[in-house]
Amino acid sequence: MIKQNYTILAIESSCDETSCAIVVDGRTVLSNIVSSQIDIHTLFGGVVPEVASRNHIMAIDNVVKEALKLANKTINDIDAIAVTYGAGLVGSLLVGISYAKALSFASGKPLIAVNHINGHIASNYITFKNLQPPFICLLVSGGHTAIIKVEQYNQHTVIGNTLDDAAGESFDKVARVLGLGYPGGPQVSKCAEQGKDCITFVKNKDNLGYNFSFSGKKTAVINYINSLKQKNLPIPTNDICASFQSCVVKELVEKTIKATLNSNLNKIVVAGGVSANKLLREELKNQCAKNNIECYFPELQYCTDNAAMIGSAAYFDVLLGKPFANNTLAPQANLEL
Repeated sequence: MIKQNYTILAIESSCDETSCAIVVDGRTVLSNIVSSQIDIHTLFGGVVPEVASRNHIMAIDNVVKEALKLANKTINDIDAIAVTYGAGLVGSLLVGISYAKALSFASGKPLIAVNHINGHIASNYITFKNLQPPFICLLVSGGHTAIIKVEQYNQHTVIGNTLDDAAGESFDKVARVLGLGYPGGPQVSKCAEQGKDCITFVKNKDNLGYNFSFSGKKTAVINYINSLKQKNLPIPTNDICASFQSCVVKELVEKTIKATLNSNLNKIVVAGGVSANKLLREELKNQCAKNNIECYFPELQYCTDNAAMIGSAAYFDVLLGKPFANNTLAPQANLEL
């Protein structure tokens, strides 16, 4: 057991957000500072790893100091330091890990290595103070799409995964072809609100079990757009976005509901950046209501990458006996759940 009011300083730098948060007992966020690089990477149409790393270096010290100041804490008030060590961009992860290790060494505070995916799941523990496993988690982001059976806070079984592109990645690629900019998910969703679901690009495959495949859908959309361009026909951007979004959301919802019912569970937790998608929230809530399943989405501020979710996941790791990390901790770009 660990003491009450266990306070963790958490650092997240896996991609293009530099974030630091102060989290108490895994549920209470005293501060959550996020320095986003979206405006920078929009110029390139996507995240440039070297650019991301350099901007993490410039931002991280100020972000940590601001998080401590906002929480009205000093490093002496902190019980442990947590950091994302994977999955993510190696250079970006290295910045956060190096800073966390240095801070841990200088302060004498123990170091907690956190899996980024565990952090996304834990974002719901912040929003819903009484939420406990077991449940089915739909993890849906730019880098991951999976259905996960969460047996305990730090015990998970992946029962479905993407076989190619992640859902968020496919949104980004479709948005790029349509000239909508980066990040693609919010842009596609915005256009979809003005369009109609009236185009069938490809039928969802029924032979994948709980696994997902979005590459074919993305390619079908791109081919449809290129065909119209070759014929000098107008591009119905809003209808394309509405039809593509509907196709993706339908597959996500159907398989998640099926996995939950077949697992004899009655709770679905959604995590990751695409959990902010309005249509996904509406459709999953509707289907959950029809099947007497409880449905949980994190607050919008905790959908995308942030350090608060890392601090929450770290607390439950320590609570359940996970060993602390040491100064040999290194980034793992392709870390599995």
